[in-house]
Amino acid sequence: MTGEIKYLSEWAKQTFHYAITGIFVGLVVVGFFLCMDFFSSLFLQYLGGYTPPAPRYERHFFTFSPLLGVAFSNMWLLLPLAFIPAFGGLIVGVLKYKLFRVDKPELHETDVFIDGFHNEKGQIKAREGVIRGVCSALTIGSGGSAGREGPSAMLGATVGSLFGRFFKLDVRERRKVLAAAAGAGIAAIFKSPLGGAFFGIETLYRRDMEVEALVPAIICSITSYIVACSFFGHGHLYEIGNYDVPILMKPFSLLLFLALGLACIPFVYAFIKLLEIVRTFFFGKLRIHDCFKPALGGLIVGMVLLIGYFVIDPSHDADRGVEIASGILGGGYGFIQEAFYGKLALSVLAFIAIAKIIVTAVTLGSGGSGGSFIPSLTMGASLGGAIGLILNYFFPETVKYPWVFALIGAAAFFGAAANAPLTALFIVCEISGSYTLFVPALLAIIPAYSLVGRRTIYPGQYETRRESPAHKREFVVDLLEGLKVKDAYTKEVLTIPGDKTVKEALYFAEKMGHITYPVVDNEGRLIGITTIMELEEERERGAVYKRVSQMCTRDVIVAYPDEYLEDVLYKMEKYNIGRLPVVMPGDKEGGERKLIGIISRSDIVREHCRRRSLLKSSSYE
Repeated sequence: MTGEIKYLSEWAKQTFHYAITGIFVGLVVVGFFLCMDFFSSLFLQYLGGYTPPAPRYERHFFTFSPLLGVAFSNMWLLLPLAFIPAFGGLIVGVLKYKLFRVDKPELHETDVFIDGFHNEKGQIKAREGVIRGVCSALTIGSGGSAGREGPSAMLGATVGSLFGRFFKLDVRERRKVLAAAAGAGIAAIFKSPLGGAFFGIETLYRRDMEVEALVPAIICSITSYIVACSFFGHGHLYEIGNYDVPILMKPFSLLLFLALGLACIPFVYAFIKLLEIVRTFFFGKLRIHDCFKPALGGLIVGMVLLIGYFVIDPSHDADRGVEIASGILGGGYGFIQEAFYGKLALSVLAFIAIAKIIVTAVTLGSGGSGGSFIPSLTMGASLGGAIGLILNYFFPETVKYPWVFALIGAAAFFGAAANAPLTALFIVCEISGSYTLFVPALLAIIPAYSLVGRRTIYPGQYETRRESPAHKREFVVDLLEGLKVKDAYTKEVLTIPGDKTVKEALYFAEKMGHITYPVVDNEGRLIGITTIMELEEERERGAVYKRVSQMCTRDVIVAYPDEYLEDVLYKMEKYNIGRLPVVMPGDKEGGERKLIGIISRSDIVREHCRRRSLLKSSSYE
């Protein structure tokens, strides 16, 4: 009963920690959105004369009248708009690489969270998070092709790291909170609690997930989602049109969705490879100061915008110009909404499917701040929308809703590019407010995810938990297979007789210098266990003549001589215990608890080293 109460108490405390973390993540993400919304209105709307389209149910808080006039009403006003990404990139470069130089500048924001989990023991510096958050708001707000989800995940992870230190959590728990808080950042910015929770645990690996952090991630995501909805309004982010489910579920229709997933693969390859090439060029070969590199990347983004406008829109139609700009500048949130409405021309969709890969690789590869999450959705939506229009031409009776291919394409592209199929599946369903497209989305995601393989837009991902430094110790059990407690335990163990008084026990404990002691009777049977802290508490109460057998903890986790070391190590991890008393096997049936020794983590490590040395020596023979 005592163990159950202790477990419930620990569970309640951890749940409280996760909920509080989620609340603060939600508040931080709201602040980030307001900052980004202000910069977008200032740079694009006021200076550039361009008002980006937005998701149907997204609120905006700042509006400025254009300084020089509406950009697409006069082609000369396009020049200031085209140079704004470079101007924003210059500010970001000065902040990020000169005034407040960040660690590991080659990493973009999602990779900062992934690196913090695997390599930094669940820690991200608060200063690093704030600088990168501000730089991300500037990059996106000035038209750089980057997403706000990566910075939101990074800011959430930073909050999780701060709370991990504040609550003095151990490394293992700190990593769980970090992953959960990163997912909460996605849940808040994208109004997707389930997708956010899976983002936090799935994007850490290419072919695995951090299952232990799922419950914390769900708690954090729900609370951050509630906080964000209090500011932004409830409901999903995007509006989608009506469609006939039976038509989409026909075998031929499902086969077309499967083909859509396969069609995404070469584009995913191209994005991943180009991102790698551009990053290598800017940070390995280009011999200019780092602070100028994001500006150069922004300049290329502006040039692509002009090329798209004059090539795809030779008649200089203002609405067509806005459509092209919405796909190039920023993450592409409004472009996705237009694709879901089915309003975009095939030429625009095809151009953005290629151009978005280029401008996103250049923005992030040159050192601009932001994420690749929403740009990946934009690439998939444009590709899927273009394929949907082509199929509608050849199969008008089957493909009645070509815009659906934009939604499914977005899911398939991101799921493959990020090695996160479940995240892609849930997020696309949640942002559209529809789970009826679950099966078509799954059919497109699975082949794309499976065939892309180990390639990823997040180079910090590890293949599985086994390879991650976060779980290195847990997989030591491989060499322990077949070894038992009797091979490793310490037979000589310091004990305290149960009939000793607290005063006598304290004198003995202070003399020996250990913290924990098994308590035994006159026959050497285990009564319980006590610590020097518990003995001190009894002395403070004045119970110095109380028998140790009356105050010790009797609900003791024990080990048995024939028990496997890997099982014992699992017990230690599960209950967060450093050493276990070893008792006779008859105690499993509730008989006498004869104490014969004690086993600690150091005993297991020592036996592991001994076994490894034997294996090495035998391999040399």
